[in-house]
Amino acid sequence: MKSASLSGSPRENVGKKDAKALRAAMRVPGVLYGGKDQLHFHIEENAINKIVFNPDTYRLAFELGDQTVDCIIQDVQFHPVTDRITHVDLLRVFADKPVRVEIPVHPVGKSVGVSDGGRLYAIFRRLPVVGLADLIPDSIEGDITELAIGDSLRVSDLSVDGCTIPLNDDSVVIAIRRTRAAMAEENAEGVEGAEGDEGTEGSEGAEGSEGGEGDKK
Repeated sequence: MKSASLSGSPRENVGKKDAKALRAAMRVPGVLYGGKDQLHFHIEENAINKIVFNPDTYRLAFELGDQTVDCIIQDVQFHPVTDRITHVDLLRVFADKPVRVEIPVHPVGKSVGVSDGGRLYAIFRRLPVVGLADLIPDSIEGDITELAIGDSLRVSDLSVDGCTIPLNDDSVVIAIRRTRAAMAEENAEGVEGAEGDEGTEGSEGAEGSEGGEGDKK
């Protein structure tokens, strides 16, 4: 995981009224878990925004009072209308205890299917990974070079040294599909071809009919 620093202040009062006042002052209330005691704190909203609204996953050196804690973001709550962060939970990291985080998936290479006119669909932009914090990488790379149109990259095709991906092996991560424009073009060609065939058959039928009448005479 990538690293970042974050600083917070201990909360003297805990309650809805205090939390509302903090949010009005552009501060986000939160709780640090994983130690002997839960620690309540508040942090600057802009500072946590830069970490949460980011494609990367961070391991935090969190300064709280006179201590610096190694931790990760465990959960984030958002306002249902404004999407502002209303609460954040942090989890203390220990060297010998595995953690679960979601890290970004990066396609590597140029797909054969994309070169043939297909389109890449990222079913999962992030994947959950379980392992010791020191072993979790910045991202998971998936080689898509050999994927043709209709092919998929699945969880079973990926690996993270020293970690596990807690999803079904058959789960599709990236798929190469035919574009709508290409399908529409193929359908149009099919219709035109069918109309052309019908016209030819009609002409032959007409000639045959005329010939028959002439024979009768």
